[in-house]
Amino acid sequence: MKTLKDGLKFRIFYLLIATLTGCSDLPLVHDGKIVRLKSFKSDFIISRHVDVWLPPGYNINESYPVLYMHDGQMLFDASSTWNHQEWEVDETISRLLIEESVIPCIVVGIWNGGELRHNEYFPMKPFQMLSESQRDVVINAVRMNTQSVFTADQIYSDEYLKFIVSELKPVIDRQFATKPEREYTFIAGSSMGALISLYALCEYPEVFAGAACLSTHWPGIFHVEDNPIPNAFVDYLSTHLPKPGDHRIYFDFGTQGLDALYPPLQEKVDSVMIEKGYSQENWRTLAFEGEDHSEDAWNRRLHFPFKFLLGTHTNE
Repeated sequence: MKTLKDGLKFRIFYLLIATLTGCSDLPLVHDGKIVRLKSFKSDFIISRHVDVWLPPGYNINESYPVLYMHDGQMLFDASSTWNHQEWEVDETISRLLIEESVIPCIVVGIWNGGELRHNEYFPMKPFQMLSESQRDVVINAVRMNTQSVFTADQIYSDEYLKFIVSELKPVIDRQFATKPEREYTFIAGSSMGALISLYALCEYPEVFAGAACLSTHWPGIFHVEDNPIPNAFVDYLSTHLPKPGDHRIYFDFGTQGLDALYPPLQEKVDSVMIEKGYSQENWRTLAFEGEDHSEDAWNRRLHFPFKFLLGTHTNE
């Protein structure tokens, strides 16, 4: 069994190694500190960077809840993102800490797999619920610019979650001052990242206590007409949602751009949430009139899911 002394040695050693590797292109943050686990290798998916944000005043003699977030390269620094937007994770949490609205936490920003992003974030079990012909339609779907949605003919979401749960989380818990228990472990993302966050909570309810799902991309692809995917997600949730007493789930959506597709689909999901016994204590669905499908939109409302999952009071 790992002793406290051993744990401190691990944390100090790996913090030093991570800081010395890849530090030249670290995201710039306004508060707290980024430690990069550079090109984190996996037996399940392609390697990628993992950026770990440590809150202001981080102390290895204390322990912190952990929030795992997808699309890690979009979370902290707009100067390095493809669209010059960011979630403003460090600014938002730091502001909430000053307000004493949330407890200090560690954020683990997992970079996406680039062209394989859709393949990694599309939930596997709902996909398997489709007929063979429906699966072909999904795999061969194209975006509005006629580019393929999927860049491979396989779905890797189950492998992606195995990477997080069996490879990444043990390293995070060894190297950093975490509270590793389920009740202190959360997961969050937007769009396809929202889908994989909800899927993670359903597949690993013993690991994650809550999921924040912003602008959840229920269509899965880029059209709604004759699309079997939303109903497959609803059917999956009907049998796989974890017990509400032990878990918290946050949904939201805007009304412009891609988000304009979501209200009727979210309504079906909300019906399942009610049927399964979720209430205001452990579930929120919020609508944001006029907001679109972008990091700028998500950072403007990020305080809502953060307070819901990490709030200092359960009614936040």
